[in-house]
Amino acid sequence: MNIVKTLKFVAILNIGLIFSLSAQVNNWQAKWITDPNTQNASNTWYNFRKDFTLEKVPTNVIAKIAVDSKYWLWINGEMVVFEGGLKRGPNPKDTYYDEVNISSYLKEGKNSISVLAWYFGKDGFSHISSGKFGFIFECIAPQIKILSDDSWRVIENTAYGSCPEPFPNFRLSESSIRFDARQDVGLWYKPEFNVAKWRTAKVLGTVPMAPWNNLVLRPIPLFKDFGLKAFTNNLKFPIECKTDTIITCQLPANLQITPYLKVEAADGQIIEIKTDNLRGGSQVNMYAQYVSRKGQQEYESYGWINGHKVIYTIPKGVKVLDLKYRETGYNTEFSGSFSSSDVFLNNIWQKSLRTLYVTMRDNYMDCPDRERAQWWGDEVNEGGEAFYALDTKSSLLFKKGMYELIGWQKKDNTLFSPVPAGNWDLELPCQMLTSIGYYGFWNYYQYTGDKQTIADLYDGVRKYLKIWKINEKGTLVFRNGGWIWGDWGKNKDMELIFNSLYYMALKGSYNMAVLLEKQDDIKEYSQAMINLKLSFNKNFWTGIAYRDPNYSGLTDDRVQALAVVSGLADTEKYPAIFEVLKTQENASPYMEKYVLEALFQMGYGEYAIERMKKRFGEMVNNPNYTTLFEGWGIGNKGYGGGTTNHAWSGGALTILSQYLCGIAPLEPGYSVFQIAPQPSGIEKASATVQSVKGEIKSSFVNKTNKFELNVEVPAGTEAVIAIPDNGYNSIEVNGKKVWIKGQFLDKKIVSKYNSQSENNIKFIVKGGVWKFTATKNNQNQK
Repeated sequence: MNIVKTLKFVAILNIGLIFSLSAQVNNWQAKWITDPNTQNASNTWYNFRKDFTLEKVPTNVIAKIAVDSKYWLWINGEMVVFEGGLKRGPNPKDTYYDEVNISSYLKEGKNSISVLAWYFGKDGFSHISSGKFGFIFECIAPQIKILSDDSWRVIENTAYGSCPEPFPNFRLSESSIRFDARQDVGLWYKPEFNVAKWRTAKVLGTVPMAPWNNLVLRPIPLFKDFGLKAFTNNLKFPIECKTDTIITCQLPANLQITPYLKVEAADGQIIEIKTDNLRGGSQVNMYAQYVSRKGQQEYESYGWINGHKVIYTIPKGVKVLDLKYRETGYNTEFSGSFSSSDVFLNNIWQKSLRTLYVTMRDNYMDCPDRERAQWWGDEVNEGGEAFYALDTKSSLLFKKGMYELIGWQKKDNTLFSPVPAGNWDLELPCQMLTSIGYYGFWNYYQYTGDKQTIADLYDGVRKYLKIWKINEKGTLVFRNGGWIWGDWGKNKDMELIFNSLYYMALKGSYNMAVLLEKQDDIKEYSQAMINLKLSFNKNFWTGIAYRDPNYSGLTDDRVQALAVVSGLADTEKYPAIFEVLKTQENASPYMEKYVLEALFQMGYGEYAIERMKKRFGEMVNNPNYTTLFEGWGIGNKGYGGGTTNHAWSGGALTILSQYLCGIAPLEPGYSVFQIAPQPSGIEKASATVQSVKGEIKSSFVNKTNKFELNVEVPAGTEAVIAIPDNGYNSIEVNGKKVWIKGQFLDKKIVSKYNSQSENNIKFIVKGGVWKFTATKNNQNQK
């Protein structure tokens, strides 16, 4: 999202409602420490060192580390953590801490712990600055006790500074990093380095203390370090720069990277490092500068940037000995997969996956090159995609966002995003309704089965819903909130967008109330949904489409789609809604996900794919980008800031796995799930999903007279298998006939699944490998 003005954030803690992803740990023996000379200035860096002796190395040694804002950890000269710490905070007051197993890095005898700490010192759309630099380290195990105190040595690392203009835009808490090698203290993290001249660390106090307050365990894994790698365009080194030279290095995809160089240079030569995404979101992102010392040297800039290309500007006289990059990112595996006989569908799924991954780190973000902020409209789409594309560790990032959203709830019970945030506090009502609704919090529960999280957050959800009121017509009283936003693009029927999203918030809350057995709330939500559905259809259905009588624009495709996926529209309205969706194309890539989903739900899968190709064709077919755009194109065709790697555009990934290949939970946590493919004119397609119960596979071949479906069902689960009812006469399972002309034959192999669906023949199977073959007899063949 792109906001053009800065707003001062006033953090208001909702007393008594502080949520954490784990128990807060405040019985620390270690003390917060700092550099006694610190001025708490933005973009300052500090070296900490602790030397000690061990008689014996314990088998399990956990270190607890917190810092405002980021740190890099070495033990005995070996890097242990590449970028630790999370942006503040779990709520407006508190701070995250890490736990790191350091056992394998310790040794008998002399040991050293070295920490490089980076203090952002400014607010952003994904960070609230404490206003004070501090560091704390605690490691207590049998035969070892290492606590941050005045036995640690510290020095400000003045080689680090800030780059000149252009400065990163105000949404970013990070600064562009300039490193002057002439002030480098050397290999200070090596055990043999003497720190005797460094200052004694200043002790600030014990946990909890202001401004960091309670410490909350990091709820997501430490970031994944892929290691230093060569660029893909096979540069030949050394490169003698006889004039000022620009070297453009190609990355294999849009990645989060830290750039590396090895050069031979004179004193004071300035090398500049940018990516092609420096202004990828119209606003300035981060870049790096390196000021050389005389001789051979190497350097890696630790502030991550992203793009498809890394561009080094090298001054005359420098000899470039090597250029590399280090990819880092959220620690998850690409465990899900999709492939089909349609190249376009394969490409959009893969580009959606790449877009998803480049927008994950401390939090889900809308884009990595403008604000890195946890906008919840984006996060709802991202979370849905992750359940199909990534391993189960990815759900922890969604869970973190859920706790943060409620943890930042304001005193008046409103919610706002992005959070964490130090310079933003406006409520976007439509996104808040989306976050707590059926596709937000409830979707998380459907795919994870994590009841405790729902129980923890339910009261905050309910308090927010209580803000909303119903008018005399029985529809929603329109609330402006802090920013009236329903989608980018034109022809937004805002009353209906808000009403639809509110209905989905009620639907999600109703399900949560049922889960938690809150009988009064169940009755309240149930009646509210009945009343709103009746009023919505009475006031807004024209006979051919949904429209607000006071709305004068073109009929809004978003609204028709939201009415379908929410359940506000009954099936008899589907043909008319389909006619609207064939002619109206107003939704941005964000809301287009709901349009495509509505088409599949209504049974118009072939047109959904046709529309997908038409609308996403320009960005999917663009060979210069591995990610999807914020708008429908670049430049004038873009929305907001026009980023080329925007989280909300990947909804097709979910649609293809969930509907085309048909994999979706029927009961929370995949204890019962369905494989109900909708081939939609596609000859072949397959998908793999890493569920919380194990790996699920679905693969179909769709021919005129035969439909083959191969599935793998995890042990301990049940799957409802739905074969499209396309006039087949018989169905075999693993080579044995189980169905002939409507008659279910052998219940020992599979069981009939009773449903009201007229479009599928359904069976239920237990864990195992199953092959279904449906065929037509000769007289039906063409």
